[in-house]
Amino acid sequence: MSNTVPADIDALAGLLQASGYLPDRGLTTAAFIAIKLGRPLLLEGEVGVGKTELAQTLAAIFSRDLIRLQCYEGIDTNQALYEWDYARQMLQIRALSEHQLTDDESVDALFGEKFLIERPLLAAVRAGDRCVLLIDEIDRADDEFEAFLLELLSQFQVTIPEIGTIKAVSRPLVVLTSNRTRELHDALKRRCLYHWIDYPTSEREEEIVRTRIPDVPEVLAAKAVAAVHRLRGLELAKPPGVAETLDWVEALGAIGADDLDARVAMDTLGSVVKDRDDLDVVRRRIGDIVGVD
Repeated sequence: MSNTVPADIDALAGLLQASGYLPDRGLTTAAFIAIKLGRPLLLEGEVGVGKTELAQTLAAIFSRDLIRLQCYEGIDTNQALYEWDYARQMLQIRALSEHQLTDDESVDALFGEKFLIERPLLAAVRAGDRCVLLIDEIDRADDEFEAFLLELLSQFQVTIPEIGTIKAVSRPLVVLTSNRTRELHDALKRRCLYHWIDYPTSEREEEIVRTRIPDVPEVLAAKAVAAVHRLRGLELAKPPGVAETLDWVEALGAIGADDLDARVAMDTLGSVVKDRDDLDVVRRRIGDIVGVD
């Protein structure tokens, strides 16, 4: 694999497909523009449609490090950017007290590079275009953290008061993902290219299954995908994504199934339906789901 930017959209599509990731034309185009222009790419869509996996695949095909920031409620700059190694600083304070250093000398000694603990955002600024920065599930973070990201995404620099401003020599490829548990602010969206990843068509999903699980019987792949599409038509709390389709096909293979009927589906539902109330709904409709009376 190479760190070289692909010549065109078709070249990028070929690299992605060779790595087992099968995007549609729109997603490939959005990724190509993000790479070409050095712009962050914001991906929204249902859970399990391949948002996170795109960043992982791009890192692999361009031989870049993947730096992942997993967002969660309450995340702050200490977890995302940097923090000081307080334990080492306390040991240093004891050593300094024995040498009677001046205040200025003490500050310089305590807040140097060796006491700085990099977190994902600072690591990405320093790595530049040698990495892909994945800011995963940004919708789980709060408004204050989202606002903090604005300067980073615009300037790709961070300021550490004790050290100074650290600016990226070259821009990393940045992928942000959101499952839309809350609406993101327009200011963040303006700094990004945007793409919505929908569920794939049946034909594309079958192709994904056969690519990722080459030994799956063709009939089984087709029936599993058709069943998953019927599941998505129900009013489920957590509709299955492509990831669940793959889980289900792998589970069917593990028990030696070469066809999908009501009994086999009931035995393996936990691989594709992962919510207690949804299981009750699906069990009552299992005949409809697998396409038998």
